[in-house]
Amino acid sequence: MKKLFSLIVVLVSLTFPDLVLSHAVVTNYSLKISPIHVGQPEKVTLTFNSQIELGLSQVFLVRKGDIHELLVVSNGKKQGEIIVDLPALDSGEYALSFKIFAADGHLTEDVIHFSVAPKNTPVIQEKTR
Repeated sequence: MKKLFSLIVVLVSLTFPDLVLSHAVVTNYSLKISPIHVGQPEKVTLTFNSQIELGLSQVFLVRKGDIHELLVVSNGKKQGEIIVDLPALDSGEYALSFKIFAADGHLTEDVIHFSVAPKNTPVIQEKTR
C-alpha cells in the first residue's frame, strides 16, 4: 500500500508540477541591478514564479531598530511581477520583508536586504536570507 501511495505521489508530481511547486518564489528583483539613491522615492520590481494575490500580500520596509513600514504595492506588467513604492531613504542598511500569497493561496515569506549609499559609494546590495 505504501508503494502504491508513493507511486501516486510521484505521478501527480510529474503530471501536475504546479500543485507541488505552488509557493510564490522570488525569481528576480530590480535591487540586483538598480541601486537605491539617497533622498529620492524609488520603485522596486519583484518577480515571482507564479501569479500573486496582491490584495492579500504585504511588503514592509524594515529600518534600523526593526521598524516595519507597510509599503504600497501594485501589479507589474508581467504575470507574477509586483512594483513596490519605496519612500525617500537616508544612507544605511534596509530590508524588504514580504508576505506574498500565490494565486492558489500558498503563503511565502522572505526578506531581501539592501543598502542605500551616496551616489559615488560602492554598494553591495544583494543579500537574501
